[in-house]
Amino acid sequence: MKNIIACILVLSLLSVAKAQENDGYVKPTDTAVLQKIAQWQDLKFGLFMHWGPYSEWGVVESWSICPEDEGWTQRKGPYSANYNAYVKAYENLQTTFNPTHFNPEKWVKAAKDAGMKYVVFTTKHHDGFCMFDTKQTDYKVTDTKTPFSVNPKSNVASEIFTAFRKENFMIGAYFSKPDWHSPYYWWPYFPPKDRNVNYDPAKYPERWQQFKDYTYNQIQELMTGYGKIDILWLDGGWVRPLNKSDSIVARQMGSKYNQDIDMPKIALMARAKQPGLIVVDRAVAGPYENYTTPEQEVPSAPLSHPWETCMTMGNSWSYVPGDHYKSSLQIVQLLVKIVSRGGNLLMNIGPGPDGDWDPEAYKRLTDIGKWIKINGDGIYSSKSVAPYSSGNIFFTQSAGGDNEYAFLLSNENEVVLPQMVSIKTGNSRKVKKVTLLGTGQKLKWTQQGGDISVNVPKAIQKGSGLLYAAVFKMTY
Repeated sequence: MKNIIACILVLSLLSVAKAQENDGYVKPTDTAVLQKIAQWQDLKFGLFMHWGPYSEWGVVESWSICPEDEGWTQRKGPYSANYNAYVKAYENLQTTFNPTHFNPEKWVKAAKDAGMKYVVFTTKHHDGFCMFDTKQTDYKVTDTKTPFSVNPKSNVASEIFTAFRKENFMIGAYFSKPDWHSPYYWWPYFPPKDRNVNYDPAKYPERWQQFKDYTYNQIQELMTGYGKIDILWLDGGWVRPLNKSDSIVARQMGSKYNQDIDMPKIALMARAKQPGLIVVDRAVAGPYENYTTPEQEVPSAPLSHPWETCMTMGNSWSYVPGDHYKSSLQIVQLLVKIVSRGGNLLMNIGPGPDGDWDPEAYKRLTDIGKWIKINGDGIYSSKSVAPYSSGNIFFTQSAGGDNEYAFLLSNENEVVLPQMVSIKTGNSRKVKKVTLLGTGQKLKWTQQGGDISVNVPKAIQKGSGLLYAAVFKMTY
């Protein structure tokens, strides 16, 4: 598992490197989009969910049917020796997918209590299985071949979006541009060779046009029949116009064909249906990548454009039995580090084949929620502020700049404070008040330029009940 995760991380770093460098970031000109991005940036903490029939096998989402010899594409199980037999069995999971414990309201409550403010759900991953009631294919959760289709909640994406929207979550629709089930992308006439289209679109323009129409129509369905959508989160950066400047990307992803799906037309339609829609054509720098998405990592310094780290709560994006989940300490401190750099954290939980999360995921969310109820003032609607961090102290400031927050990260779950805490803020503004969030203790401090020394009363050095990170609030 560790090797697989390492390989996935290498791929992700390569695929988003260009976006993170900000060489091609184009700031939107639509004021409604700019307003929506600003609103989204204030939310800081979101829920990601990768889910489909692949959860029945507990394998990596989609990638095991991709004929690439990479660590994350390795096939396992009784069908693994024969590629065609494996793909047939994989696609046949549709006939047994029946997540009868699916209850999105339960997820909403847990996510809301944890302090999450937006959700991004995989309406379709690379394997092409649709978790929404598309009219373009029968490879979907609502088709009669799928046992769950008789369930009143069978239109999974609709149920999830509706449940989260009722609790004022911002709604994001993940959609995979490549579709490995579509005969217009992986034409059955040719065997697939890798993740890319398996024929030359320039040589067979009619077939490629069919794929463009298929993609456009599915996105149009999502933009018209699923209520208010705030984010269109497009994955599969190798489906893109192939320009000379993209030679590095082409080598990384094995793309040798121009896979232009006409993003201007898609975005125009989508925003006509959903004014102010944030479009995230990830890893394709330009006007349709409204924010970038570093994967499984925290940038070492703030980025000069909107960004979001997407990261797994466990080791895998999809459900894996017995997955190892990050500790509550790790997750809280990841959130602090990301927010101190001006980013958002989109934390992924993969539902299981029964339609529910692992109990460990609920435990983590409960812990995070207890922490954020005390310290959320330094997280939500905050801005990054130099020097961003100093040792194990990370900084944010309120939107108006009247307050600055110093997050002192703990080495253990329980926060143990020294008698004196030195906070090097990097600015010399006169401090009016210092408080330690979650305690009612009065604090004494001295200030010398940008350095603030806080005397911590013995009563709260230990046994304060503070966990993971203590937050000092400095009012100017």
